[in-house]
Amino acid sequence: MWFLKFPSYICRNFLIKLKDKIIHIAAELFLNLGFKSVTMDDIASEMGISKKTIYSHFSTKTKLVEASTMHILSQISCGIETIINQEKNAIVELFDIKNFAMKHLKDNKSSPQFQLKKYYPKVFNLVQKNHLQLMQGCVVKNLKKGIEDKLYREDIPLDFTSKIYFVGMMGIKDEYHFPLEKYSHNQLLENFLEYHLRAIVTEKGLKTLSTLLNPSHLKN
Repeated sequence: MWFLKFPSYICRNFLIKLKDKIIHIAAELFLNLGFKSVTMDDIASEMGISKKTIYSHFSTKTKLVEASTMHILSQISCGIETIINQEKNAIVELFDIKNFAMKHLKDNKSSPQFQLKKYYPKVFNLVQKNHLQLMQGCVVKNLKKGIEDKLYREDIPLDFTSKIYFVGMMGIKDEYHFPLEKYSHNQLLENFLEYHLRAIVTEKGLKTLSTLLNPSHLKN
């Protein structure tokens, strides 16, 4: 191959960068079109390389799907961590995380999560496990911050609330109960976030929440 003419360390760096690019492009296509819908031919065509080159890095599509989903999860983790490090109040923090999530969901009509669960159940379970650990840690930190600032009630059961939050977030992505023809991702996230916060805020927290909700969601 032509790159064998170059020193070995240059070849290694080239191959590493190519593998990372394959993961990045595949992740974008999977998010936009779905894990089942996108083929290895589609990815090769998008990158302008041969399918054989992709298979030299990932022996099966399942392995590429797994690498791509972990890449997506890592991006989400970094984005959430950046928001948390801004040290805003707990309620504003959750709304910022919601807005960040919306940029990744892109409100598409083909659910990547549904296809991942149906066609790649082992990868889906791995992602769920890692996602639960990530979300639970973030939510517990958020709850503690809100309690300290007297925005959330002091009697909140932290472990239960963090897990029920995760279960709820996963539940609203179930297209059987919440079909995208009727509910947009943005609407579902906003409604769930309001539902979650109204269950745990103090009067002080409710005032903050009311200023962040859309006018159509304000309650008397």
